[in-house]
Amino acid sequence: MEQHYRDNRLNPIHEGTHGIQGLDLLGRKVVMSGGAGLRLLTATIERATAKAHAAGGEAAELAAQLQTALDRLVAVTVRIHGAVDAHSAADDRARLANASIYLEAAGHVVLAWIWLEQYLACAGRDEPFHQGKRQATRFFFRYELPRTGPQLDLLDALDRTTVETDPAWL
Repeated sequence: MEQHYRDNRLNPIHEGTHGIQGLDLLGRKVVMSGGAGLRLLTATIERATAKAHAAGGEAAELAAQLQTALDRLVAVTVRIHGAVDAHSAADDRARLANASIYLEAAGHVVLAWIWLEQYLACAGRDEPFHQGKRQATRFFFRYELPRTGPQLDLLDALDRTTVETDPAWL
């Protein structure tokens, strides 16, 4: 029982860290230096999608999915930061209220890029290891990357549900 309790104590730490990382990414990192980091990430991912488009076939299909998710992430990021009055603490709270969701969506886009790179690295190779990498890529693109759609929809709506919830109601 004591071991179970000690092991479970990590959950609040991880949850808190997740929230802090989301706040840091959305509130500071994507706007730092005029958005230079996000532009660099976008350009890097787009080089991979261009290479996959040139390869054709399934690689091009995966690239199209990733490009759509990336374009949406960038558009939502611009909307979140463009729709906020920089001098209003209430708007700042609303902008950052869903930062953990932003972190998850951005993380899935980055992981999809990494899987696409691995898929491309396995081109022309048919050993079980390479077949497994391609299948893992398919899995990620079919089961995980689509999760970003509803997340980005919520972020794009600039939803204020959490900000407008009175703590007394909880």
